[in-house]
Amino acid sequence: MNAALDPDLFEHAQRQSQVVAALQDVLPAHCLIWNREETTPYECDGLTAYRERPLVVALPETEAQVQAVLKVCHALDVPVVARGAGTGLSGGAMPHRLGVTLSLAKFNRILELDAFSRTAVVQCGVRNLAISEAAAPYGLYYAPDPSSQIACTIGGNVAENSGGVHCLKYGLTLHNVLKVRGFTIDGEPVEFGGDALDAPGYDLLAVITGSEGMLAVTIEVTVKLVPKPQLARCIMASFDDLRKAGDAVAAVIAAGIIPAGLEMMDKPMTAAVEDFVHAGYDVTAAAILLCESDGTPEEVEEEIARMSEVLRTSGATALAVSRDEPERLKFWSGRKNAFPASGRISPDYMCMDSTIPRKRLADILLAIQGMETKYGLRCANVFHAGDGNLHPLILFDANDPDQLHRAELFGADILETSVEMGGTITGEHGVGVEKLQSMCVQFSVEEREQMVALKRAFDPKGLLNPGKVIPTLNRCAEYGKMLVRGGKIAHPELERF
Repeated sequence: MNAALDPDLFEHAQRQSQVVAALQDVLPAHCLIWNREETTPYECDGLTAYRERPLVVALPETEAQVQAVLKVCHALDVPVVARGAGTGLSGGAMPHRLGVTLSLAKFNRILELDAFSRTAVVQCGVRNLAISEAAAPYGLYYAPDPSSQIACTIGGNVAENSGGVHCLKYGLTLHNVLKVRGFTIDGEPVEFGGDALDAPGYDLLAVITGSEGMLAVTIEVTVKLVPKPQLARCIMASFDDLRKAGDAVAAVIAAGIIPAGLEMMDKPMTAAVEDFVHAGYDVTAAAILLCESDGTPEEVEEEIARMSEVLRTSGATALAVSRDEPERLKFWSGRKNAFPASGRISPDYMCMDSTIPRKRLADILLAIQGMETKYGLRCANVFHAGDGNLHPLILFDANDPDQLHRAELFGADILETSVEMGGTITGEHGVGVEKLQSMCVQFSVEEREQMVALKRAFDPKGLLNPGKVIPTLNRCAEYGKMLVRGGKIAHPELERF
């Protein structure tokens, strides 16, 4: 349709022309794209079910250019969505139709690595794994290791407070970052945390970490490095019953053991990854656990023996302990490739992310099995079992609108059930656009108002990543009606709608 005949298209073209002209004054020509074909790769992140084409994509190369872009957008009241590698799974980097996507991919340098203080200063576009690769000659590494670590960037890790298979022992991004530096929406330089273990004033480092790009644009991060353990070994334990596997996780922690990693996969997921990477998994088991120990050889030997005993007592039908480093990496290769393996067995998948008490692992798995029948879709499950962080992958075909709708209802049901079981709607993937409505189940109006107040303190105009994370009252009302139609209400607040 001709833009001159369609008011929406006319508004879009007019706004685009205005923003491009303003940004051309502060960016070189090669750092600015707005043609339809060139902006297509930016229309979604790892959550491909939801897409939007950005008005303009800015690719600055210097901090001064980032600052200038933000000042221009602030002056013109243009929304800004910061983007790293686009590996996020909740739609947090999905563009705004009338906004600028601020790509920070060119900020990919490790600025300083201090082996004595065990820190590294890196730009926001540095890949997670690249930090450990640079620190390896000094016997150090960066502990958080999300499955996308080969591609995801540290700026995105800060935005989502990412974890990984070793987060149980070594913590999430928040526990491994000292300082974050960047800009507010109006281009003001801002710094959170410090070079010391503690910083004066409010703990705003904890506020910015996990804020999903809503408060400031991260440019530089100072991370902690930890010594590589002398030895690491992994147990692969098979179980013929989901409840036995879930109870085994709780038993390991109850025994006073904090494994370096404690992961769980159900039978459908095990079959998918074994066919993909041939990690040696027991495809006949109802579930398998991967339990890792690291430290000195003496510590590892003692802990492996203790964990093995707990697992046998909990009903493990088979145990295999890695004999050397290649075999340990082979065990983990399946877990690390769970998402791409799922992509081989289904046209699309929706990866959910919620957290429940460890003792309810079997309960949620059995509940999800019931949901598979309810919604007529398959689901493969992989968990950060040690901290109760679930990653159910709902398998569907996005080309079928009905399947997409059922996948959305399936995901919302998982999140709501997680809350009912005493958990939360997100662990490490964030809220983004995917879980926006589920925030209505988790948080009251008063709690959401406090979140809005915090955002307003940093971003009074609401221009940074708008429409994400915090739902409006109208959106919660719509969600309440949907739940009523579905015959399920889990949150008393929704009964008013």
